[in-house]
Amino acid sequence: MKILVIGGGAREHALVWKLNQSKLVKKIYSIPGNGGISQEAEIFNLPLKFEVLKNFVNEKKIDLILVGPEAPLVKGIADYFKREGIMIFGPNKDASQLEGSKIFAKNFMKKYSIPTAHFEVFEESFRAIDYLKNKEEIVIKADGLSAGKGVVVSNSYIESCSAIKKFMEEKIFAEAGSRVVIEEKLKGEEASILLLLSGDNYSFLISSQDHKPVFEDDKGPNTGGMGAYSPTSLIDEEVMEKIKVKIIQPLIEGLQAERIKYSGVLYLGLMINKKEPYVLEFNVRFGDPETETILPLLENDLLEVILKLQAGEKIKLVWKEGSSIDVVLASEGYPGKYPEGRLISFKAEQLPSDVFIFHAGTEFKDGNFYTSGGRVLNVAAIGNDIYEARDKVYNAISNIHFDGMHFRKDIGLKEIKRVIEVNDRG
Repeated sequence: MKILVIGGGAREHALVWKLNQSKLVKKIYSIPGNGGISQEAEIFNLPLKFEVLKNFVNEKKIDLILVGPEAPLVKGIADYFKREGIMIFGPNKDASQLEGSKIFAKNFMKKYSIPTAHFEVFEESFRAIDYLKNKEEIVIKADGLSAGKGVVVSNSYIESCSAIKKFMEEKIFAEAGSRVVIEEKLKGEEASILLLLSGDNYSFLISSQDHKPVFEDDKGPNTGGMGAYSPTSLIDEEVMEKIKVKIIQPLIEGLQAERIKYSGVLYLGLMINKKEPYVLEFNVRFGDPETETILPLLENDLLEVILKLQAGEKIKLVWKEGSSIDVVLASEGYPGKYPEGRLISFKAEQLPSDVFIFHAGTEFKDGNFYTSGGRVLNVAAIGNDIYEARDKVYNAISNIHFDGMHFRKDIGLKEIKRVIEVNDRG
């Protein structure tokens, strides 16, 4: 089969890497791709306009389109290509509102009794600011897509008012911030779990925990993600059963009641508090950096899995024993302004077989890789446990360099602390 992977980040590189292991794959193309993807697929820097993509798909005789980022899905790319009779993996426009609009998602959860934080919606900044009086620990979310940066966890009235003004008046996220959701700050720890969903047929991927703030100990502004590990003991069998009963079952019933057909990946961003799961957000695609963490543990042929889901077949996923960890190497200044064009020094051929480098913001030219984004590289490793995986990933990072390289040194420590506490109690 010939496959087109849309997107140009580390998530897409991980997907290309995994798809290339399938005997069913004849050729992979990527738009726009990146420096790392260019080593494993043929990349084309074309605009993501549906007509342009259709011409490309027809010219290259593409059999399957896999969409990485959320924006094309929210714009209806799946609907467009399904009308054209071309197989595409990703939910339709109606279903993609679960990520495309925080307000839609929160109202959906409220209507179908899916556990989430109490919230209010505002379309005028002065009303939002008035509501914030006498409220301290709250979360402010831009309604629309904002590259994972449209969420502010605030601990003061001044901080909250500043966020509202930036979102609604200064329009730092354009129209995505013209409406906001203000919700209570839930207690607990965050975790992520993805599922492959088609109608009422679903299979969970292995759990993980993302690290969104840019600095250690979860300090600093939110990013698209600075690293993750998998699996997380936050989601044990008891919590998983509650996720199925309290979240997935009412979600599927709600989608059916709204006549929304969902087919693709669904990401659950969760808060786990005393074994109770609450939904923080839905994403309608593979998570990033969760995908780079999860796929090295997947034993199945990813293309076979996708084709079975498309055909409505039941799927049994098989996972390697042990743990995986993924650490993001970012440019200085990220998630704000950052430099580009800096030479990256590393030798991929010297990496152990259980260490992987997935490119996020890189360009390949004149035989070298250069930085071209805020998140530059994702370094992932698998081990028999979280300790071994951490050792491997940070040893690998010590041999990689570019000027201004920044990364968190505490990815996975939350899980280690949890393991130690359990062992002490035992």
